[in-house]
Amino acid sequence: MTIRFDGRVAIVTGAGNGIGKEHALGLAQRGAKVVVNDLGSATNGSGASSTVAQAVVEQIRSQGGEAMADGADVSNPEQVEAMVGRAKAEWGRVDILVNNAGILRDKTFSKMELDDYLKVLNVHLNGTVICTRAVWETMREQNYGRIVLTSSTSGLYGNFGQAAYGVAKAGMLGLMNVLHLEGAKYGIRINTLAPSAVTRMTEDLLPKEALDLMRPELITPGVLYLVSENAPSRVILGAAAGSFARIILNETDAVHFPGSTLSPEAIESHFSKICDTSVLHTMQNAFEQNRNLVGKAAQANGIEVPF
Repeated sequence: MTIRFDGRVAIVTGAGNGIGKEHALGLAQRGAKVVVNDLGSATNGSGASSTVAQAVVEQIRSQGGEAMADGADVSNPEQVEAMVGRAKAEWGRVDILVNNAGILRDKTFSKMELDDYLKVLNVHLNGTVICTRAVWETMREQNYGRIVLTSSTSGLYGNFGQAAYGVAKAGMLGLMNVLHLEGAKYGIRINTLAPSAVTRMTEDLLPKEALDLMRPELITPGVLYLVSENAPSRVILGAAAGSFARIILNETDAVHFPGSTLSPEAIESHFSKICDTSVLHTMQNAFEQNRNLVGKAAQANGIEVPF
């Protein structure tokens, strides 16, 4: 079945360049009305210009689509609320939010300035929370919403010199997990993208051989699926070069140490068994971990616990 977004209203942050631009174009080409949000800043978050967002809007309109430009700073709640208000005033609803805006201020941890760390968190993580919160009640009232958070393998797996960026991107996992649970009964589905592509922020970090393979437009089909009518929820989708993979957080089968056998030395001697990945559990909420950990203790003690 063809995925379309006719009658849907989408907001894409950081949509003036790179991956965000391709998301905005892809949504518009399939019928969505799109708010193209971009502060128009440099990659480190300095400066502002309305020209990049407007250029994307003109491109959408030239292809027969509907779009509006917005220069809200995603870390500014008042500006974001105004952006959502403009979308609703013009088109009556907001169905899709793609949180894509971000900046880079890479430094090793020993050289990182606290101000730079806070700025990166403010744009990536706090900006995502602010934008998502601004559309949340609307989506609850509509009983429909599709939200994408943009993470990174720098947060999920680590990358040298990106402590601030990694913290911000790892935070997307916790936000997704909670909002998936809270939004489910309101028809809100929330997923996370972990992309790798050649953009203004990455072109100097990637080898020349990868540049042609890692075009931003090869990421967007994954996002279009994640915000579609039949989208999943609580999925982390790795995406690069037209290749996609699901990233899953698992927990090994618990090892219980009864009574006097519990000691740091016992954990050391059994650590390979604790780390054995032959049996893995995927938890659906925080309490499910009790089934694995406390459940083993209950079983060892002959106690039945109704988890």
